[in-house]
Amino acid sequence: MWKRFQRIWKIKELRNSILFVLGMLVIFRFTAHIPIPGVNPEGLRQFLQGNQILGLLNVFSGGTLENFSIVMLGVAPYITSSIIFQLLVIVVPQLEEIQKEGESGQRKISMYTRLLSVPLALLQGFALIKLLSSTQVGIITDLNTFKFMSALLVVTAGTVFLMWIGELITEKRIGNGISLLIMAGIITALPTALQNAIVNYNSSDLYTYVLFLVIAVVTVVGVVFISEGQRNIPISHAGRGISSRGYGASETHLPLRVNTAGVIPIIFAISVILFPPTIAQFFLGRPGFVGSLASFTSELFANQLFYGGIYFVMVFAFTYFYTGVVFKPEKIAENLQRQGAFIPGIRPGKETESYIAMTMNRLLFIGATFLSFIAVLPFLLQAATGIQSLALGGTSLLIIVSVAIDIAKQIDSQVTVHEYDRI
Repeated sequence: MWKRFQRIWKIKELRNSILFVLGMLVIFRFTAHIPIPGVNPEGLRQFLQGNQILGLLNVFSGGTLENFSIVMLGVAPYITSSIIFQLLVIVVPQLEEIQKEGESGQRKISMYTRLLSVPLALLQGFALIKLLSSTQVGIITDLNTFKFMSALLVVTAGTVFLMWIGELITEKRIGNGISLLIMAGIITALPTALQNAIVNYNSSDLYTYVLFLVIAVVTVVGVVFISEGQRNIPISHAGRGISSRGYGASETHLPLRVNTAGVIPIIFAISVILFPPTIAQFFLGRPGFVGSLASFTSELFANQLFYGGIYFVMVFAFTYFYTGVVFKPEKIAENLQRQGAFIPGIRPGKETESYIAMTMNRLLFIGATFLSFIAVLPFLLQAATGIQSLALGGTSLLIIVSVAIDIAKQIDSQVTVHEYDRI
């Protein structure tokens, strides 16, 4: 392992890229601790700890929401914008044509994504500042119109700043910049979580703590296994000879991943679940039916059983939905037929399409179930142990492990390219 690090460090270009990325992450964490004046930070932390939904939003903002910092929105608006355009490219023919233009088309889509992130940041910032300044929450006090507009513009500019940092990191090919920012926020929260676990430790809880450690290790292994898991469907090409197995001599394969959607279904589910209780916060205490409905909605989503159940169902459903949107068996079958390729024992055309769809659905059930279980894992552990201070974030582990695997692959790729250039 040490020799591996030495080999990476000796490559000047790769070393400079790693140092640059680390520098950008330091700047990100520095800005995450510059608060906007007029907020009660301790009250905000307690509010987030007692609100599972906003707590999840804090995770995807990179931990910037809990400090009410100038980058409190994190990269959440950009992620939302990216998801919107991923769906629009599929349903809007004009955007699909732009994407087919290659690199120039991708640049246009990226530009549209960044532009859409600005109004989304304004909308999300408006909702959060209004929520935190409401009389029911009372975290922000003495907020006049000028201070409100100033705070809104600052947090929107903070999101744009993080988008710029994320793109600079991505250009260094050490991993996806946006994912790295989220992972950095999660990792920096680990010392505080460990401190709370140590402070609240009791000798009678020893077996519970050991159980948490074992489950954490098993979860990491499971995330790696599912993230890297794929089904390789053999592909043969007509007219390329016959091997001893009866297939084409230059046989290839079609990889079908178990978890095609990644963490996007979780982001979808959070976005949907976040909406009703957030809106309800604005109407708490109002007279009549509106106030009663707002109170009922808040209490309903505060119920761990209801929240965990609907969260599980939504993640499962969105996994199928997103995979169905981005994965097109008919196009794969059509491309194989054009290339003169086929799946041994399966006729080209409709039979190939049906076979690929059936195989993918079987894999997808495993991936969707695993992803849903990971999403609700903290609630299951808290319900089983009753310990609130030691919560295992399955979603956080999924993000950390997935990003770490991506970073390792990209670094290995650069090392391989460098060694080939030397030859």
